[in-house]
Amino acid sequence: MSVAGVGEFGLIDRVTARLSYGSSVLLGPGDDGAVVAAPDARVVASTDVLVEGRHFRRDWSGAREIGHRAAAANLADVVAMGATPTALLVALCVPAGLSTGWVEELADGLGAEAAGVGASVVGGDMSASPTLTIAVTALGDLAGRPPVTRAGARPGDLVALAGRTGYAAAGFTVLSRGFRTPRLLVEAYRRPEVPYSAGPLAARLGATAMIDVSDGLLADLGHVAKASGVAVDIDRDAFEVPPQMRDAAQALGVDPYSWLLAGGDDHALAAAFPPATALPEGWRAIGRVAEGSGVTVDGRPFDGPAGWDHFR
Repeated sequence: MSVAGVGEFGLIDRVTARLSYGSSVLLGPGDDGAVVAAPDARVVASTDVLVEGRHFRRDWSGAREIGHRAAAANLADVVAMGATPTALLVALCVPAGLSTGWVEELADGLGAEAAGVGASVVGGDMSASPTLTIAVTALGDLAGRPPVTRAGARPGDLVALAGRTGYAAAGFTVLSRGFRTPRLLVEAYRRPEVPYSAGPLAARLGATAMIDVSDGLLADLGHVAKASGVAVDIDRDAFEVPPQMRDAAQALGVDPYSWLLAGGDDHALAAAFPPATALPEGWRAIGRVAEGSGVTVDGRPFDGPAGWDHFR
């Protein structure tokens, strides 16, 4: 059955019936607004939008995978502030002919990704649109800690990474060339593996700055460098090229480091730590903060685009 066949409120009923709610949800969908507990008295909020043809393709990914991906893009921003996610709000614009089953599977993916970090989908909005669009807002709790912003890195700090980079970008390139393997890379694009617990852990252990790597490591560290008024130098040898990526790069004529250093959508976390810090579990050193400005690799500018820009 199509979305037009069940109507807006019928579709909302089908979606909300599939959702579950954590203890932080005091009032879920069904009223003019949801009510979510905020014991810290501050709320971290972040939003992202995914547009079909720009951020995802239905012939490349299933609805559930797209749901996971849409949730992950927002939940990663919350943990990058050192917060714990609590809730998601989802605005969905869909073509009237889209099947209700597809929307239900999308909701399953959104709900499952949120539940994996103890959060819940608590509401949103729906509209008809010729272009399938998913807008997600994530909320989070700081648990009494100050937020970890992009602006706190200091010369001498260690730059560290949690999670992986380059896998999703490699998967995107593989799919865009008409291939479906290596599976490791394609699945990384379809459904990122976000190191959610690493964000709050880094905050507790004194991270001075942190960011979600969504547009490319060098580009996103460039935001940290600019906000902090420092330079960042990355050690190329800190990145190992996995065999599947090496083989794909050779077959496609791509430098694998363009994926590792400038590829987005894996939603790793990059952070700066004071130099004497013993890095927490799940983090590895990849560079240093210095006086100056900009981001370099082994002391030199990177040869190529540093990451994704929607308007370029």
